Amino acid sequence: MRDPCVLCRVVLLTNNFLQIPYIGTCRLVLHGRPQYFQTLTFQDGVCVSMIKLSHVHKFFGPNEVLKDVNLEVKEGEKLVIIGPSGSGKSTTVRCMNGLELPTSGQVFVNGVELTRKNRTELVRSTSSMVFQQFNLYPHLNVLGNLTLAPIKLFGKARKEAEELAYHYLEVVGLTDKAMAYPTTLSGGQQQRVAIARALCSQTKIILFDEPTSALDPETVQEVLNVMVKLASESITMVIVTHEMGFAREVADRVIFMDYGTILEEGTPEHFFVNPIHDRVKQFLGKILY
Repeated sequence: MRDPCVLCRVVLLTNNFLQIPYIGTCRLVLHGRPQYFQTLTFQDGVCVSMIKLSHVHKFFGPNEVLKDVNLEVKEGEKLVIIGPSGSGKSTTVRCMNGLELPTSGQVFVNGVELTRKNRTELVRSTSSMVFQQFNLYPHLNVLGNLTLAPIKLFGKARKEAEELAYHYLEVVGLTDKAMAYPTTLSGGQQQRVAIARALCSQTKIILFDEPTSALDPETVQEVLNVMVKLASESITMVIVTHEMGFAREVADRVIFMDYGTILEEGTPEHFFVNPIHDRVKQFLGKILY
């Protein structure tokens, strides 16, 4: 199948790589679907995925939790991963930023293979993560939590780091909590601070591992509202979630995992209206109805 790029009028090959004598970015429509607008990065004339998992297997002892996972995430894409508990969703995301290394297979971040040797530097420069638990430092106030990494890891001056922190606190709606300590905040507020902290790293990728699972129902929506706002930006987002309404609203692509494998993937329109795999239909039937 060959689809023309809407700007460069080059050819999108069947393996989703654009081969053109060009280094930079290009906006195109994948497979003619407007919801697939993406900004792609090129190196030596070939499109580079922001994240690529190639034949990834992961064992914890005798238990194989990832079974030949192959996955690519393009720059600016909003990828949502869903599936039952224990299906390998979180492990997949943790392999993307080096918190787990595959037993076999390869992980590439921004075109560079992630290894035991380079993972700290590579991940620090390209991605941030928002966890199920907030992981805020309780002895630091909100401003201290947000400025710690920019100052200590990225060498920013304190004034610059604080200006950045206040900017992202405004994004998540918590400017008035800059001097508050985590223990005085609600769960939803703490998770919004965690999102602001990830944004302060100014990385191209943010990974979310079930960011609302530890929240009570009344505070889930305030976190989702922030994430919907972020989805309109050019940040590459990979989100593990059980929030199906959120997935339908923000995802460019949805992936369903079960028993360590990717069973089905597609646009939200395909996935929630006309899924193919019986296991996906069963799962969605229990959640949506």
